[in-house]
Amino acid sequence: MNMFPTKVTILHRLLQFRHPFWSCPSLGKAPCSRLVLGIETSCDDTGAAVMDETGELLGESLHSQKQVHLRTGGIIPTVAQQLHRDNIERVVQEALERSGTDPSRLSAVATTVKPGLGLSLGVGLEFSQRFVRQHNLPFIPIHHMEAHALTVRMLQPVAFPFLVLLVSGGHSLLAVARGVDDFLLLEHPQCSTLSGGQAIELLAKDGDRTRFPLRTPMGKTYDCCFSFAGLRNQVNMLIVKKEAEEAATQHTVASHLAKRTHRAILFCKAIGLLPSSAPTLVLSGGVASNQYIRKALTLITDTTGLRLLCPPAKLCTDNGVMIAWNGVERLREGKGILPPYVDVSYEPKARLGVDMTAEVKAAAIRLPSVRMKIPD
Repeated sequence: MNMFPTKVTILHRLLQFRHPFWSCPSLGKAPCSRLVLGIETSCDDTGAAVMDETGELLGESLHSQKQVHLRTGGIIPTVAQQLHRDNIERVVQEALERSGTDPSRLSAVATTVKPGLGLSLGVGLEFSQRFVRQHNLPFIPIHHMEAHALTVRMLQPVAFPFLVLLVSGGHSLLAVARGVDDFLLLEHPQCSTLSGGQAIELLAKDGDRTRFPLRTPMGKTYDCCFSFAGLRNQVNMLIVKKEAEEAATQHTVASHLAKRTHRAILFCKAIGLLPSSAPTLVLSGGVASNQYIRKALTLITDTTGLRLLCPPAKLCTDNGVMIAWNGVERLREGKGILPPYVDVSYEPKARLGVDMTAEVKAAAIRLPSVRMKIPD
């Protein structure tokens, strides 16, 4: 089912839907402060937060699955799903209690519905739809990367348009943010929308399959069962060894991000996508808390005359606060707000905005030399 149903269906349901959000305050009376509950379950963090429309955080709660997944060597979707199910009700209740907010005082619920792990997204969406229907509240579906992009506007005034580099474990991209729901996608890594198997296949095409002497698992087990635990351990040991041997890994990653961002800046300037006065680059997403990457990008923004803004590390990782803020931004502008009984589907893969990667490639911008001498 489509995320946004037909206009006829929405209008029909709006006629049956009554909520304070849809009615304007009486003339001469001060409007009530509208409150948004944000819910995040796109990967391995269960987060919830309550925020008013000025951006003041009233209460939040976060349950991290990190330690569980570290023990298994990676995120297992079914495990993540069950942990979300086990914790989402408590996390939401804690956010409401810490904010001193009864559900009847909420003006809307905003929830991540794309992109992310399908099983995880499904838990948050299912809970949210039950919640909004129980309490007759408007529902605001949220794009996870849109929320990361807009987080900095919660902390300080950042006018549109601005360039944003979103770097997270599963999704990374460069885009121009022109409005709350208006993005131009400039570049995204080749594997950002691929599953693990697809990404390995793509990258292996240009690799050397004989470089590392990996042993086939279960060579002395005489049955037809499968187990990749031994192979995973071999690969993990290789990674640890190579990281210890090559301090250049982080530098190379940071330099790559910086150079691609440099090209995006030059492209935006060439066709007037950024303001001539005080243009801004926003760095956000989980990996954005890496200080070395921030220093690398500072070299580029200093060279090109942009200011670099980054949310604090706590707000770079997944959390309910950024979802609540995205909901507030959409609530203010009346964008993407649905009645409670409209069916919504989650989307594990979802592009952000209008794709302009072909135009960037066609521009064939050659980068001037910038010495990437990044201080430790």
